[in-house]
Amino acid sequence: MKLTAVRTAPAGTDAVAVAVAPETLADLKKQWKLTDAALAATGFAGNADQVSLFETSKGLLIAVGVGEIAAVNNKRARRFGALAVRAAGRLKKIALDRGALSKMEDQTDAVQAISEGVILGSYSFSEYRSKPSKPTLTNVALLNCTVKVEKDALTRGIAIGEAQNWARTLVNRPGGDLTPAALANEARAMARREGLTIKVLNLAQIQRLGLGGLLGVNRGSTQEPRFVEITYAPPRPKGTLALVGKGITFDSGGLSIKTGEGMMTMKMDMGGAAAVLGCFSAIKAVAPKCKVVGYIPMTDNMSDGDATRPGDVLKIRNGTTVEVLNTDAEGRLILADALSLAVEAKPDAIIDLATLTGAVEIALGGKIAAIMSNNGPWQDQVLTAAGKAGERMWPLPLPVDYRTYLDSDVADLRNISRSRGGGTITAGLFLEAFVPASIPWAHLDIAGTAWSDADDADVSKGGTGYGVRLLLKLAADFEPPKK
Repeated sequence: MKLTAVRTAPAGTDAVAVAVAPETLADLKKQWKLTDAALAATGFAGNADQVSLFETSKGLLIAVGVGEIAAVNNKRARRFGALAVRAAGRLKKIALDRGALSKMEDQTDAVQAISEGVILGSYSFSEYRSKPSKPTLTNVALLNCTVKVEKDALTRGIAIGEAQNWARTLVNRPGGDLTPAALANEARAMARREGLTIKVLNLAQIQRLGLGGLLGVNRGSTQEPRFVEITYAPPRPKGTLALVGKGITFDSGGLSIKTGEGMMTMKMDMGGAAAVLGCFSAIKAVAPKCKVVGYIPMTDNMSDGDATRPGDVLKIRNGTTVEVLNTDAEGRLILADALSLAVEAKPDAIIDLATLTGAVEIALGGKIAAIMSNNGPWQDQVLTAAGKAGERMWPLPLPVDYRTYLDSDVADLRNISRSRGGGTITAGLFLEAFVPASIPWAHLDIAGTAWSDADDADVSKGGTGYGVRLLLKLAADFEPPKK
C-alpha cells in the first residue's frame, strides 16, 4: 500500500475519509450534503471511534469520529488513520481529510500520527496461510498536505509504522521458525540495510564472555543462543542511550513447565527484542542526536535432557550468583547478562523491555505496561516519551524492604521471590541488582501489552509491536538524566 501527500483527491479515488468532531458535524453535513435522516440512521455524531459510510452526491464518504476538539490529540489522529483504512474494506483508493484534526496545534504531529495509523491499521499477518491474503487497498492519499515539514512528517510516520509492523511480524512468527539464529539473522539483515554496526555472538563467544544466565536458560535447548549488539552512532553524539530487549524466542517454562494453554502465545516472549530491533529499523528516519546501543540476548527456554534444574546456581556476567528455583523465571536471567554488558559500556541511561511477568497483566490489564526505575528524572523522561508516542504505562515502586524476598540460602540471589505477591515488583528488584545506582535505568514489563487478542484500530491481533514508538521518541528527545 502506498501513502502519499497530495493537495486534492487523485483521479479514481473510491472514497474520502473525514475526521469529524461533534463541533464539526454541521460543516460535514453542509460540505457533503448529508441529511439529518442519514445521520440518524447510523447514529453518527462525531464521537470518538464512530465510523459510518454514506453514499452522497459527491461520492462515498467514510466519516470517522475523533471526539470533542478540546480532547483531540495524537492518539485520536493515529486511530483516525487506522480506522479509515479498516473501514475501506475492498476499496482500492481512498483519500484522507484531516477535518477536525486540523484544529490540532501541531499539524506535523497530526500528520505523523495519521501516517502511523494508516500503516498500523493496514497490517495483516498471513505468510503461513496456503493462500496468503493480498490487501485490496493500494493507495491512500492525505489531502491538503503540501508543506515540506508535513511531507517530512508523513515520511517519518510511514517509517515508524513499518518498523512497528516488522516488530509485530517477528512476534507473530512461530518459535520453531524464529529460532535464536533466525532472529539474529533478521537483525543482521536489518542492520546492513540501515547502515548500522552490529555484532552477533555465537555460542563459543557467549561462553567466553561468561554470560551464565543466557547459557543456563539455553542449556535445555537444541538451538544455540545468540547475543546481538547493535549501534547507531551519529556525529558528535549527545550522550549514549542503551536499549535492552528480552529475546526468548519460545518459552516452554523449562523443567518448571507451563501448561498447554500457558504455552499457546509464548512465541511472543521475544516482544522486548522485537521492540528494540523495530526501533533500530527506523532510527535513521528519526535521526536522534544521541548514540543508541542495543543489547539483545536470544534463546528459547526448553527442557531437553540437561536442562537447568531447580536448585542449580548460575554465575552472571558481572560475577553475581543466582539460585534458579523456577526455570520459568528465565527472562530475568538473560537480562541480567545483557544489563551487565550494558553497564560495562557506561551509558548515560539504560532502558530494558521484557515480557517478564504474568503478574503485570493482573495488576494493569493488557493495555498498560509497568515501569520501574532507579532514577526519578529518567522515569519521568520515559513517561513523557510514552505519552507523546501513545504507548500507555504506569509506574510501580521498587521498595527496598521487598529486596529481602530475593535472598538465597546458597547464592547471592534467588530468581523468584519468597513472597507470592508483588511478582512484577520483585522481578524489577532482581534486575535492579545488576545496575549500579550511578546509572539511570528503567525497566518496562510489557507482558500484557506485547500481545492482543483482538484488532482495535491501530492495534493488531497477535503481536502488537508495543515499545517501538516509545523507544524512537525517547531516543529522539533524549537528554542525559541527572544522576
